[in-house]
Amino acid sequence: MVKARAVLKTGMAVLAMSFIGYVAVNAAPAFGEGGAGRVTAGEAASASASAPAASEQNASAPAATRPDPTSAVPAPSGGNSGRVDAAWAAQVATRTGIPVRAVLGYAGAAVALAVEQPSCHLGWNTLAALGDIESGHGAHAGSSLNAAGVDTPGVFGPALDGGAYARVADSDAGALDGSSNGDRAVGPLQFIPSTWARWGADGNGDGRDDPQQIDDAALAAGRYLCSYGDLSSAQGWRASVFAYNHVDSYVNAVANTANAYAAAAAG
Repeated sequence: MVKARAVLKTGMAVLAMSFIGYVAVNAAPAFGEGGAGRVTAGEAASASASAPAASEQNASAPAATRPDPTSAVPAPSGGNSGRVDAAWAAQVATRTGIPVRAVLGYAGAAVALAVEQPSCHLGWNTLAALGDIESGHGAHAGSSLNAAGVDTPGVFGPALDGGAYARVADSDAGALDGSSNGDRAVGPLQFIPSTWARWGADGNGDGRDDPQQIDDAALAAGRYLCSYGDLSSAQGWRASVFAYNHVDSYVNAVANTANAYAAAAAG
């Protein structure tokens, strides 16, 4: 089991993951400091065990062309979680300590994006690492994901009102974050409302985009990361995660956690 930790961040959130099929699931590489990475696969291992070296660890994320949300692959009845084999998800949950409903959310988004944006190469294990670091998979401050994948009670980051943290001007009149005095991050993947307004997604097929719902949040996060290009290289992966949080130690922490999840999931 991989020990989870909840460290709420104060900015927007977005992530990455792997090729996973309905039955056989592979984990994608996550690249640590110096480009070091480990690929550990599930039932259908096909990835190289060595990772390319990162040439620019500290580079800012490149400019990206944002995908058109209207071109998205529709979620099946019941949402993206229905794309994932339930037995596989239960096994991964047992081996990693990730709640099974969160596994379904991360993996379902990965399956959808493997079709929608096949050149992105996101790995479910990177999404899982971000979910762990951002909110302990929605478990921050006693919250938890219910059967529908909704954080109950909702997860909210600290107020970005210029007090303890730099001010982020209110963008939603408190509709998502309950605060009209500056924005704050919301949900298991910690989106600030202004970011959610651009990237919000409907991953569970209910006709709504809810940052507190794991299928919606994971799909939105994956699309955001994919907008920075191909995550199969060290440089591409690190640039995308760096765009999520502009701190190299954070990128390294995500890499370490993602690789630990991949190893644990493989048994």
